[in-house]
Amino acid sequence: MPRVFIIHGWDGYPEEGWFPWLKQELEKNGFKVHVPLMPNADQPRINEWILKLAETVGQADEQCYFVGHSIGCQTIVRYLEKLPENIKVGGAVFVAGFFKRLTNLEEDAESQETYRHWINAPVDFTKVRSHLNKSIAIFSDNDPYVSLDNQIDFKEKLGSEIIIEKQMGHFSGPSDNILALPIVLEAVLKIAA
Repeated sequence: MPRVFIIHGWDGYPEEGWFPWLKQELEKNGFKVHVPLMPNADQPRINEWILKLAETVGQADEQCYFVGHSIGCQTIVRYLEKLPENIKVGGAVFVAGFFKRLTNLEEDAESQETYRHWINAPVDFTKVRSHLNKSIAIFSDNDPYVSLDNQIDFKEKLGSEIIIEKQMGHFSGPSDNILALPIVLEAVLKIAA
């Protein structure tokens, strides 16, 4: 049975926004879906999040698909980077992902430190791409945090298909009131076909 792992973002949680809807829709389509609560979501750390994802996945294979939101996208990419050489996964859908920069972050020291922790840590995109069959990256034209120039890394370094949605903000349940996100369901079904 194909498995999907939905990874929330910074300050996120499994029941946030569109995650429950997507889980339910994917289960109707025959997927086993996992939405882990990532550790210390208010102050996420790369190694903790990679370990949690690795623990949740167990043995990765081509029947594994990933959906990430915001820092969840970074987590998936960094997890894939650490996989053994011969392992491939089915694919990933990245929603509001970033590697270049974030904008409009709070100025407090903790937020800035967390941002630097993720943005300054290098990624071997060639290695990541070698583990990834297909990927789609979805952005919004009015995301207050993730500017559209972040799509370049996904397109050029990961070979992701790029989709730009109109007026979807950061695709967040609480602030953008997005409780269903059909474009993500369509993307998962497309890469799993």
